[in-house]
Amino acid sequence: MTDLKVFRRGADGRDVELRGSTVARERELQRRVEGSLEAMLGVRFLASEYPTGSWHQGRIDTLGLDEDNVPVLIEFKRGRDAGVITQAASYLVWLMAHRPEFEALVRRRLGAVVAEAVDWRRPRVICVAAEFSKHDRAAASLYQRDHRMDLVRYRVFGPELLTLQLVEPFAGVTGSSVPIPAEPVVAADAGPEASVVAGPGSLVEVPGCLRELYGELDDVLAAAGELEVVVLKHYIAYRRMLNVASVVFRPSPSHRALLVYLRLDPDTVELEPGFTRDVRGIGHLGTGDLEVRITSSADVDKAAVLIRRAVEES
Repeated sequence: MTDLKVFRRGADGRDVELRGSTVARERELQRRVEGSLEAMLGVRFLASEYPTGSWHQGRIDTLGLDEDNVPVLIEFKRGRDAGVITQAASYLVWLMAHRPEFEALVRRRLGAVVAEAVDWRRPRVICVAAEFSKHDRAAASLYQRDHRMDLVRYRVFGPELLTLQLVEPFAGVTGSSVPIPAEPVVAADAGPEASVVAGPGSLVEVPGCLRELYGELDDVLAAAGELEVVVLKHYIAYRRMLNVASVVFRPSPSHRALLVYLRLDPDTVELEPGFTRDVRGIGHLGTGDLEVRITSSADVDKAAVLIRRAVEES
């Protein structure tokens, strides 16, 4: 994990380093993050200080649903706490045992349609703290096969500036690495030509007719930056704290293509009919407001510029 340095330009034109600190109270950190939860962590807010009942006798700091409809629980610690991983894992056990209760909460807060789409295959834990030890990162790695555990380091720089930094789970594994699923995910319309394509840290079956094209696209995404690859029900997400790109397969002979949804403002892109499209307000699989349609190697080359922008701005 690298240290984060923040500088402010002074009146004399020189950059002065700002010294980071921790919050005075844990609840202050929780309120700040919950106030902009979707923008900061890509999570839709469901509940704060959620009680886990008389047997478990605890309260989950924050419950939410991320942009991929995956259940999320968040634990906050003001400083470094050796018990944060154990506590979060304990709440994860509660969450998995209370799926109907969680889905009822989603239904009340976000509606029945969203509740029906909750994806329980890899529930997510986010631990936000001032520091994590190497033992914390090693412990978090134990949960990465069946669940996702993100360690997020925070710092405050005065009353106005808060930084969040995704921490590498454990030494020797890059942030883009995820465990190989026990059962490969197959595109719903993959057909008999489905072939295995290896992406960074993932193994997924994609339509054979799109195998080579997806391989080229995956190379561009891998080269653009350190991204985690998350295999989901309907698409593959490339992400940091939030999704940067989502890849959807369209193998139909009449409109065979890869659709890439990027976290970019379409107003900042010169849209090209048949290649890029503003999908704000248009229902689609994946996340991101800019759709890029890829049908050839030339399209992959053109998309590389937009992909690099999305990664740089994430």
